[in-house]
Formats: sequence, structure tokens, C-alpha cells
Amino acid sequence: MQNDILIIGSGLGGLTAGAKLAKEGKRVLLIEQHHTVGGCATTFNRKNFTVEAGLHEIDGLNEDDPKTQIFKELGVFDKVEFVKIPEFYRFTNGRVDIVIPDDMEEATKNLIKRFPDEASGIRKFFQTITRLNREVARLPGENWKMKLLLPFFPLLYRNILVNVNRTVGDFVDSIISNEDLKLVLLANIGYYHDDPHTMSLLSFAIPQGSFYSGANYIKGGSQKLSDYLAEVIRLNGGQVLTGQLVTRIITENGKATGVKYKKTVGKDVEEQEAYANTIIANAAIPNVANEMLPPLEKKLLQRQVDKFKPSCSLLSIYFGFRKPLRDLGNRHYSTFVFDESVKELSQLIENMKDTDYNRKGYVFVDYSQIDSGLTAIDRSLGVIVTVDYLCNWENLTDEAYKKKKEEVAQIYIDKLERLIPGSKKEIEYCEVGTPKTIQRYTKNPEGTAYGYAQTPQQANVKRVDHKSPIGNLYFASAWTKPGGGFTGAILSGYNCADTILDQRS
Repeated sequence: MQNDILIIGSGLGGLTAGAKLAKEGKRVLLIEQHHTVGGCATTFNRKNFTVEAGLHEIDGLNEDDPKTQIFKELGVFDKVEFVKIPEFYRFTNGRVDIVIPDDMEEATKNLIKRFPDEASGIRKFFQTITRLNREVARLPGENWKMKLLLPFFPLLYRNILVNVNRTVGDFVDSIISNEDLKLVLLANIGYYHDDPHTMSLLSFAIPQGSFYSGANYIKGGSQKLSDYLAEVIRLNGGQVLTGQLVTRIITENGKATGVKYKKTVGKDVEEQEAYANTIIANAAIPNVANEMLPPLEKKLLQRQVDKFKPSCSLLSIYFGFRKPLRDLGNRHYSTFVFDESVKELSQLIENMKDTDYNRKGYVFVDYSQIDSGLTAIDRSLGVIVTVDYLCNWENLTDEAYKKKKEEVAQIYIDKLERLIPGSKKEIEYCEVGTPKTIQRYTKNPEGTAYGYAQTPQQANVKRVDHKSPIGNLYFASAWTKPGGGFTGAILSGYNCADTILDQRS
């Protein structure tokens, strides 16, 4: 039977697109190379723990958040439980120790109390984020005729126009003098990118503003959301195949018509073929361009995307503790710890790229601060995450790779002990996930979890569209608009589905 939609990959972009299209009556076939769906939105089991692979918190979910409407439409809230996060984050660097609420007014008050000389800049920071969020929310959908809005565009979207080529680092430098305050305001830059001075202000402001309206965790782990979206596809007549790797996209007369795929494990690895009216690549766009297309279509896509650069990767150290860390006195869900050597915002990228892990900052997430559903009530799960790069882990023998992971884990165990005294002796389980781990499980170039780097040029000016230059081939992932992260992937998948439905209607 001919499929209407064939989706390569089951990250949140592919799953959201597939669920939306299946509910609209389209016959959907999704093919995933891993043994489970979800991409970075997944969990795995170790000893007494369900380990969250990627999600710390999902922003928004208030009435103004587009994800709220998407989740309502797809029935997510009926089947997936969300747990409110108690605050945005704590920041500490040896000079400043401050808690940032997830409410803009409260955050403004706290920051002005700690940095009274910077009151004007603090207000300007939050005003700008708010205005950019409102203007982006007013932007028309992709099926609107933009020419009708052009006469009014400068008036309606003046903040976007003024800031479209600006970086968040340059913006903060222009309104704030105190370097520690700059670090506090951009503590979670690693949620999106590595360098504030190359990070698009628009790409930062939109999710950051959403975090200041609150955040949630998916009870039981992000796998719950991924599994539910896959089930929506199945319940609406679609298929979800796991453990199957798409090796080629089949084209005819310049249009995508199907794929070749094979099992990833076992003896029977003979390639099979599947066909559809529309192909959605939830795979990394560079892999589609370089590995999946015939020569003519390959050149066509490469011309569009070859100059785009991937974002950074991440190092994650997962911990299972014998007791909740709140019993040891920890009171915060997310704690960003910056090294004392970082005294200026301009030094942050140097620290991110430092190959000496003793000096690198990190964030520690303590899931025992909420009813996460990941462990028994007498245990807890935590994770340390820092920006990292594949080049730090390549070209090592298996033995050297294992040894380096052990050494790095010990460095961060000692750091955690200094942050939360007594935590070291309560560790029951520890595992390190490197950029090589991300690359192995997602096949993302450079092991990035964020797709293309969110620079002004790549994110705002020459953003990769959902519709590819090859007929019938679309993109839905962190590699296309609006960008990386859980929210970016969900919105990408939904907007891709909307684009297809509009063009096929």
C-alpha cells in the first residue's frame, strides 16, 4: 500500500509531524534506526534508575505558548503528565550566588536588589525579551501571503527588524556594565549555543522569554512524550518501524519518491524499499545532503546547506544516588556553576572550549527536587552537563576513551562534592555520555544536539526552510527552523506538517 508520508527518523520533530499528519488522515510510515523512538527525547534504564538522556526542563506550556495548542490538539495532556519546576536556576561562581525565579517580575526584583547600579539595564534586558516574544508570536503562518503585511511590517515587527543581525552577547554588553551580572543573565547559554557573542539575540530571546513564564518536566522522563506521539501515529493507521536504517532517498525526475532501508542488527540486512507521496527527513540535514541523495539532488541540496556550521555538543555525567540530594541540603533543581577564572562574558567561550575539565563550568540538575517519576522515593537521579566538542573525544583507542571518561567523571564528582557535601559517598551509579555518544545514537555531525549553530546569519537571515529544493522532500528537526532544543524540534515538526497539508490541500 502506498504511503502518503514517509518520515526518516523519530526525534521530536519527526514524531510531532507524524502525529499531526496521521490525525489529519494521512497514511504515515516512520522509520527509525535506533531500537526505540525519541532521538534525544529518551530515557534508559540502569540499576535502580530510569535515566533521563536529555531533558532538564521544557519551557512554557502556558496559554500563550504554541506548544500548548499543539499538545491539546494531539491529546498530549490527556496521556502525559507534566511537573512544574520550582524556579529557573541558581547561579554561583565564587563571587555571586543568586537564585533566578521563573517569573520576569520576580527575577527583575531579585537582580536589581543584588545589582542596584544596573537597574536600568536589567529592565531593558527583560523588556527586550518580552517585546521580541510578542512580535514573533504575531508573525504570520507560512501559508499567509506576506505581501499583504509588507506595508505594516516595520511598525508591527520593529524590534525584530532592529535586532535581526544582533548577537545576545553584543546586546548584553550594550546595556550592562557588571560582568558578573552578564554571566548571571546568560548562565544557561549552553541550552542553545556555546558563545554569547555569536548567538542570535532572536534565537536566545524567544525560548528564554518562554522559560520566564515557567517550565515543566515530563513525569517519568521524556520517553513518555516520544512513546505517546508514536502511539498517535499507530492509532491513526500509521506504522512505526524501529531498528531500521534509511540508507538512501529514492528520487524520480528530481522528486523524492521513497527510501531504501535495512535492519541495523541481525543477519538479515538486505535492503528494502518503501514509497510515499511525501518524504520528511527528521535526520540531520548534512547527512541527507552528503549521504542519502543521488548525485544531482545531492549537489542541489549541498549548494544550499554546505556553508552552514553545526552547533556545539554536550558532555553529560549521569548519577544515581542512594538518597535524595535534598536530604543533603541541596535546595535547587538547576544549579549553574561557573569557574572563578571566568571574570568577563568575553571569556566564556574560552572556558567552554577549555580542554582542561578542571576549569570548565557546568550545570547540575537534581531531579529529586520534583516528583520526577524516575526513581524510587528513597533514591534520586542527577546529571552534570557541560558544553563539549567531538574533537575532544576523537582518535582515541577504546582503552584511552574509557580511561578519559573515568578521569573526567572523577573531576566532576569532586566538583559536585564541593557543591553538595556528602554527595560523593551516596553515588550508586555513574555513567558518562560524550559527544561521541550523541553522534553514535543520533548520527548528528559533530555530535551536536542542537543542529545548526544559532548565529544571526544561520538562524535569522538564511535559515533552512522546511521545504527542501528537492521536490516532495521536507525537513522537520532541530536542523531547520525555528532551531534546536525540545521546543524547537516540536515546533519544527508541527510547522512542517502544516506546510505539507497546506500545499497538498
